[in-house]
Amino acid sequence: MTLKEAILARHSVRCYRKKPLAVGIVKVLEEKIAELNRVGNLHIQLITNEPRAFSGMMARYGRFRGVNDYIVIAGKKSDDLDERAGYFGEQLVLYAQTLGLNTCWVGLNYSKIAGTYVLAEDEKIVCYIAIGYGVTQGGAHKTKSVSEVSNVSSETPAWFREGVEAALLAPTAINQQKFSFTYEGLRDGVYKVQAKRGHSLIGYTHIDLGIAKFHFEVGAGRQNFEWL
Repeated sequence: MTLKEAILARHSVRCYRKKPLAVGIVKVLEEKIAELNRVGNLHIQLITNEPRAFSGMMARYGRFRGVNDYIVIAGKKSDDLDERAGYFGEQLVLYAQTLGLNTCWVGLNYSKIAGTYVLAEDEKIVCYIAIGYGVTQGGAHKTKSVSEVSNVSSETPAWFREGVEAALLAPTAINQQKFSFTYEGLRDGVYKVQAKRGHSLIGYTHIDLGIAKFHFEVGAGRQNFEWL
């Protein structure tokens, strides 16, 4: 499965089967996490066989069932931590999809269980990601149109539209899709694209923007462009 195929196949899943992650799956996930931590300057951690984080009232309120494995997204406190968490965390989500796993980004509906993760004094947890074998593969949600979140037109290149279409398939907090992409044209031999987050009373827009930006890059085929 390619990353583009993973974007199409991935849906948020909240209910999981009682099937532990295989040793080989854990190994490759931890290798990918080590890579993303290094490149993204994060402290992502995989927690396995630990049901307590998703067994409390908050998890039940969020309709989570059977979550025994999850990913802690953490890093050093900084202004761009949330966006990096989204950008690199979604790389792990899509990688997990290629391995036949299901996932769900979780902002609130979990409990922090002491001793299950490690944090330095200058680090904080951004969010969790539930991971495992879903009872179902989840389902698609209604999305905004390309024109609602971008300046796509007959004058913009095809790869820009494809990037926006992929971004619209990105998971966002309660499907709010508070982001936009603007094609700024060719400057000094490099295409420029601007990505912005919108205002939301719910929050999580920095994380959502990071997720959407990675989806855009996959959809656009990593064309010769730079983010403004």
